[in-house]
Amino acid sequence: MKFLECAALDRLNDFLDNLNMGERTIKGCLEAYSCKHAGTDKKLSISLETEILDYLGQSSDTDSSSPDQTLLTRTSRKTLVYLVLTLYHIYPDYDFSAVKAHQFFAEESWDSFKQIFDTYMCEASKEWAETLGGTSLMDTLFKALDEVVKLADCEIYGYVPDSEADPLQESGAIWSFNFLFYNRKLKRIVTFRFSCFSNLIADGLLVDEIHNEYDEEIFTDMDI
Repeated sequence: MKFLECAALDRLNDFLDNLNMGERTIKGCLEAYSCKHAGTDKKLSISLETEILDYLGQSSDTDSSSPDQTLLTRTSRKTLVYLVLTLYHIYPDYDFSAVKAHQFFAEESWDSFKQIFDTYMCEASKEWAETLGGTSLMDTLFKALDEVVKLADCEIYGYVPDSEADPLQESGAIWSFNFLFYNRKLKRIVTFRFSCFSNLIADGLLVDEIHNEYDEEIFTDMDI
């Protein structure tokens, strides 16, 4: 995977780099990658493919339920390898298992992504409107993504792991999301990770208390 310089993403990254909202800080980052192998990618991709095939072989030899059908086609396995390779690049200190990561990837629509973004990034969107004005944060994001990966031709994946497989959990994140926009034709992926950290932990407030308080705020505003 080769990192791509994209001016369309720079303005968003500058704004989301460290957005202090008083009691909490929101951080976001967009990065574009070519799916061409670079450095140790080829060796790692072979290792990930072997891991998946071993898992499929073991599953067929046991009485356990059959593996996810999406792992059975070469195209789907290749997509999974690209997604996991991308995770390795954005979290270089974290060791990902392809099979385990597969359990936490979910294919999303633009509407489902937008609902999550609007819900969790509402404070950031308000700050954008107050400080920069003009086009909304969401519309600016849409335009930037469309310029880099052509959203009409994209597959959107959300990586939402449990606490044991979340690279940001150890950093004390209240919540975090990772989305990957994959254009198969362009062989290009844009990652968008955004998260929220408490500024109150230093004052002795427990992380669990922060989670509960923030969840109450979020679900009060959500349409269910």
